[in-house]
Amino acid sequence: MSLNLKETYGLLINNEWVPASDGTLFEAHNPANGELLAKCAEATKEDVDRAVDAATEAFKTWKHTSKIERANYLLAIADAIDAHLEHFAQVETHDNGKPIRETRGLDIPFASDHFRYFAGVLRAEEGSATMLDDNTMALIVHDPIGVVGQVVPWNFPFLMAAWKLAPALASGCTVVIKPSSHTSLSLLELGDVLKNILPPGVVNIITGKGSQSGQFILDHPGFSKLAFTGSTEVGLDVYKAASQRLIPATLELGGKSANIFFEDANWEQALDGAMLGILFNQGQVCCAGSRIFVQDTIYDKFVAELSTLFNNVKVGLPWNDDTQLGSASYEGQVRKVLEYVEIAKQEGATIAAGGVRVTEDGLDKGCFVRPTLITNVTNDMRVAREEIFGPVAVVIKFHSEEEVIEMANDSQYGLGGGVFTQNINRAIRVARAVETGRMWVNTYNSIPAGAPFGGVKQSGIGRETHKVMLEHYTQMKSIIINLNDQPSGLYDLDR
Repeated sequence: MSLNLKETYGLLINNEWVPASDGTLFEAHNPANGELLAKCAEATKEDVDRAVDAATEAFKTWKHTSKIERANYLLAIADAIDAHLEHFAQVETHDNGKPIRETRGLDIPFASDHFRYFAGVLRAEEGSATMLDDNTMALIVHDPIGVVGQVVPWNFPFLMAAWKLAPALASGCTVVIKPSSHTSLSLLELGDVLKNILPPGVVNIITGKGSQSGQFILDHPGFSKLAFTGSTEVGLDVYKAASQRLIPATLELGGKSANIFFEDANWEQALDGAMLGILFNQGQVCCAGSRIFVQDTIYDKFVAELSTLFNNVKVGLPWNDDTQLGSASYEGQVRKVLEYVEIAKQEGATIAAGGVRVTEDGLDKGCFVRPTLITNVTNDMRVAREEIFGPVAVVIKFHSEEEVIEMANDSQYGLGGGVFTQNINRAIRVARAVETGRMWVNTYNSIPAGAPFGGVKQSGIGRETHKVMLEHYTQMKSIIINLNDQPSGLYDLDR
């Protein structure tokens, strides 16, 4: 099908598409077949300056728009996304490599829902007024924090953009946002929607390499807040940049999440949950259930059946409706995944399923990796501790509840996690005991609006997908009112 993409994409600055100041372009390729999709502008420092200037000017008026006005803007964006759902889904699938069933059924509709959610919570948000004593009233109001710099990753470019944009716009902030250079097209296509709805300068889109245009954003003094989703390594650089200017940062970073299966789990649900935890989006998910902990009484049977299921997964061109596992988002990820397969072998682990590149059935030009299950793994191996970010899970045996909690927490990360059991008391105990920002019970990778998402330890700071984000994008202001007509009495006012 025709994607109706532009041959060349500029930068969205002040609601106008403009080329990079030096005319530099980079290419966007389909990771499933290598096809050139489009060329995109490589932003310079001057371009970032222009974008920040536009956002700064727009903030002067946007911050004064009422909650009702901002909510209506968000609803209009959601309506436009819904109206173009199939187009956005196809663009995301071709640019990113994820199966069309995921972009059509999750990425795009969930993005729309995030704008609707924040439109709703914005209308319900209230300040407060308190009588501290008979003569003193304290008001608390929330003012938008200012111009925000946002950087979104290549694994969920459209959805992560919605996660970032919706609360920022709801709060009255203006934005300069940058997608990954690997997957820029869906956000650029969204830009055409945004510029027809929002006032000029409210949202500006910068594209280019993270090491260049991304660094220009980090170095720019005009931001009042930074928001980043991506690797822990880069997140540390973002945090340093924010701390040097004494501005806040929201960081959603890496993970090595534990997906725990007890002997009393619903068997079919458990097998499905293990696959959902690591195969969704080709395992390119920060909270992926990449460490599968299985109780020793069911370990052998679980591994045998899960290996068979992994081998039966339909790997194919992502735009085909029957494809279950699509392409990695770029060649570098394929190399990384296969390198970790070799590391696992060197560490003494066993490749129970997959571990190879897929080249048959017309997939030889793409970035396809067979779903991979690694067994005979201990929790101290590199493959059990380092984020691989692909369809690769390690399986670790455990005996007791106490043992698996200790192993789950023996990690620098704490983003997601799951527990499968039919014992509700055990489910709650484990969910509370595992050191992580989110735990799923008898499911995995459910990411609805309204439930806070974010990490602890090296997995990040702050929470997204929840109304608490309105606090992250605003400053609390206290107004003290004296209701007494009398002077303070501290000074002699006789004249």
